[in-house]
Amino acid sequence: MDITSTQSLAYVLLIATLGFFGYIGFRAAVEKKLDKDAYLSARGSQNWVRIGLSLFASGMGIWILFGPSEVGYYGGFWDVVGYSLSAATPFLLLAYIGPLIREKLPIGVTLADYVRLRVGRPMQIYVGLISVAYMFTFLFAEFTAIGKAMNVLGDMNPLIPMISVGVVTSAYTAYGGLPASLRTDRWQAWIVIWLVVALLLIIFAGDLSNIIADAKAYNPEDDWSIGSMSYMDSFSSGLALVLAITAAEMFSQGNWQRAWAAEDNRALKKGAVLAASLVLPLVFIMGFLGTVVAGQGAAADPSAAFFILIEDVHILLIAGFIILGIALVCSSVDTLQNAISASITRDLSDGKMNLNKARTVTILLIPIAIYLATGPTIAGFTFDALGVFEIFLFADLLAAATVLPIFLTLWDKISSNAALIGAFSGLLSVVMYGLITEDFSTGLGYIFSPTNEFGLANLEVFLSALIGSGGATVVLSYAMPNGFIIQHKEEE
Repeated sequence: MDITSTQSLAYVLLIATLGFFGYIGFRAAVEKKLDKDAYLSARGSQNWVRIGLSLFASGMGIWILFGPSEVGYYGGFWDVVGYSLSAATPFLLLAYIGPLIREKLPIGVTLADYVRLRVGRPMQIYVGLISVAYMFTFLFAEFTAIGKAMNVLGDMNPLIPMISVGVVTSAYTAYGGLPASLRTDRWQAWIVIWLVVALLLIIFAGDLSNIIADAKAYNPEDDWSIGSMSYMDSFSSGLALVLAITAAEMFSQGNWQRAWAAEDNRALKKGAVLAASLVLPLVFIMGFLGTVVAGQGAAADPSAAFFILIEDVHILLIAGFIILGIALVCSSVDTLQNAISASITRDLSDGKMNLNKARTVTILLIPIAIYLATGPTIAGFTFDALGVFEIFLFADLLAAATVLPIFLTLWDKISSNAALIGAFSGLLSVVMYGLITEDFSTGLGYIFSPTNEFGLANLEVFLSALIGSGGATVVLSYAMPNGFIIQHKEEE
């Protein structure tokens, strides 16, 4: 099939798939009148299967077609393992910690709601800012990815799928809130599961011995690419990925909205475990395929390493990947829109935004995200792949320095002031690590760029943030046992 025919097919599938999801979301929105709480939390409405599918779909953005294979292309075995574990561990932590937080705060919507209860309003704002920065970066990264995917698969102008996805998802999420996102998640999850299984079976139905040989081989052309499943020396960078991404994902408010949407603690636990069991093997396989590409030689665009494997496949397979890409991006984008809106509405504005303002925020997010997804340069900073990676790592480090002080408050001996100081002690520990190993400017630089000499996540920096923040929180709690200073204010 020629390029024109492929492009026409891509447009038809884009319109049909988005139309279907738009219809599902709209139907969910008109079924019942929503108040602000139902719009933001869908409180107590989802059984464990629905929660599991929703967590899986919302967590599996179109990044799954780019991120794991690029990590595999560059890093080899332990980076692939680390990336797959980092995708699953947030759900496992949610299964354990989520019920504890639900019991402490039955009326919550975001993690920062719990933070306000246990630590106070200043920390709620800080956590809200970290969450919004991380989720908004994720949002425009998803738009960048769907633009690239549709350009590779259907020779489409990247702006067209970006704008199309933005318009449709913002329409049904602004109108129907979290209930609309939960309904579309179920459809998107099943589409993703069946399409991924079918497409991977087709890929692995070829010469499996050659695939395994390529995965074990070292890249013969690209000096920056280790890219071998035989390479076992990247344990520290793989562990750094687990720590960094897991910490940041605990601040993804879409997961916490679903914690309160679960009908009970049992539904949350089982649903979160289901999501983890679906995510882990999928991310591992996609990372493995990145090592296959590396074994074949240098890739012009390592971030699209996976697509090299499907360059010469049948048009029906290309069609399947187009539908898969659209389902993946919609499932994550609508979740991020709802979650950012909830964080701004609840955490940053102190709950003073009404439902109409929350809907307005949801809509206004999209043009900003799409603009940043085009890769502009603003005040000397370029929003390209490297720039977005740096933003992610900065948000990851802030999360790593904050996650233990927050969750340690589940232990009643932890004081609010100690947790607040502990979060900033985590960042101070990073500076001290740089001062001890190099100099003060290096330590300060680690805050904004926590990478090693290879440009990868620096394990020692993230460990410094975790150990420093957790240790300071515990020690200071015994030194300043002041109890908890703020109680949550019930919504009217």
